Amino acid sequence: MNFWKHFKAKSCSIGLEGQDKENVLSEIVARMIEGDVLDAKHERAALAALLARENQASTGIGMNVAIPHVQLLGLEQAVATVSVHPVGVAWNAIDGEPVHVFFTVLRPEKATTAYDPTKHLEMMRWIARLGRSADFRRFALAARTKSELVDLLKEMSHV
Repeated sequence: MNFWKHFKAKSCSIGLEGQDKENVLSEIVARMIEGDVLDAKHERAALAALLARENQASTGIGMNVAIPHVQLLGLEQAVATVSVHPVGVAWNAIDGEPVHVFFTVLRPEKATTAYDPTKHLEMMRWIARLGRSADFRRFALAARTKSELVDLLKEMSHV
């Protein structure tokens, strides 16, 4: 599948700096807005939903990866980004390790002409497989540009 096409380099990050969940998620949402994949009118709601999701249960799946994902009222299509925190940040991941790679996905609450929930589940499974790939994690951490990060997604689209 071409799930990598959901990720736009201009909304990704290779240098997250936040030292806690709130600051990291705030940076990610800001990048999504700066990269024109999320309308600024959704900023507060997106951040609040992501934080609420983390308070419910950590999205840290282990192996230095987290997949923050939420439904967001008012979206017509899913938006996604991948971000790297070079130092890592405590995330209450299932293995207790800090998180370096974040796949963030915001999706509509229901099907739309631009959003198919079945395809969304397929994309989430693909993201989870990428997160478990040692090669993907190693190359993501070594990426020097946001374009390299998206190229890596394209290259690993078969995963």
